[in-house]
Amino acid sequence: MDLILTLAGQNLLSPVILFFALGVAAALARSDLSFPEAIAKGMSLYLLFAIGFKGGASVASHGMDPGLVLAVLGGVVLSFALPFVAYGLLRAMAPRVSVLDAAAVAGHYGSISIVTFVALSAMLTAQGIPAEGYMIAVAAAMEAPAIVSALWLATRGGKSGGTGGAPGTELWREILLNGSIVLLLGSFFIGVISGERGMADLEPFIVTPFKGVLALFLLDMGLVAGRELRAARGVVTLRIVGFGLSMPLIGAAAGLGMGALLGLSAGGIAALTTLAASASYIAVPAAMRVALPRANPALYLSLALGITFPFNLTLGLPLYVALASAIAGG
Repeated sequence: MDLILTLAGQNLLSPVILFFALGVAAALARSDLSFPEAIAKGMSLYLLFAIGFKGGASVASHGMDPGLVLAVLGGVVLSFALPFVAYGLLRAMAPRVSVLDAAAVAGHYGSISIVTFVALSAMLTAQGIPAEGYMIAVAAAMEAPAIVSALWLATRGGKSGGTGGAPGTELWREILLNGSIVLLLGSFFIGVISGERGMADLEPFIVTPFKGVLALFLLDMGLVAGRELRAARGVVTLRIVGFGLSMPLIGAAAGLGMGALLGLSAGGIAALTTLAASASYIAVPAAMRVALPRANPALYLSLALGITFPFNLTLGLPLYVALASAIAGG
């Protein structure tokens, strides 16, 4: 408990979290503070590039671990399974939520938030806790399976599922060629190929400026989250808020168990736990717009971005790191 409180205190007072809180407060106060879309997109691309390349370089430095395949498979299993848990929990806690909306929400909670993963990586670095470099490949593998589960839940739960017809090629293009996945995996493999030499070449660009860019990016994410919360009045009830706070803990428990089963390090367990506890607000919303156009984006975006993301960023990450350290140490 002492470790959890210590990590939580350090995390809540870190510049990146305080900038996120500033963004939320500014949005709720209706400030005109905003980032140009091109700059926000550029910061996102930088973070994906940096974390992917560093992960690949780490794998090259330590060699291809046979645990990589098992870790990826474990992540895929979690991504497929968690939407079913989320769907059942949401329908139980908020019965008025339609089958279609519950399925769309469920897909978000089986997929992952890469920004939460990046924040966790920064926290592990600050704490001096190493993680397996291939966890970034696990993150990329966990993006898409949850979307398949969500579509199955939607079509099973209604005559048409509100899908507006079979999405086919267009949906799979959204999933497999999503920009975040392409850049993340591409940077990872370039890091594997170029190894330590490539890392030395790019270190001044992807190491020193990383936390500053992350702080600015989270300021923008705070603004977006605050606006989603403002817009969600009347849509997000107390029961739905309860779901948005409890589902990350259920996902975290599953991630902890899987990480321990795979024999990952403390950093690896914390990474897999964070991935399982997070909710997508980039890749899955894009896919849902194509596959389930009748689902309510105010509900699934408010949950993923306005409730679960801030919870994980402020309180969840310290809890996951402390629990992972206890399990790996035990």
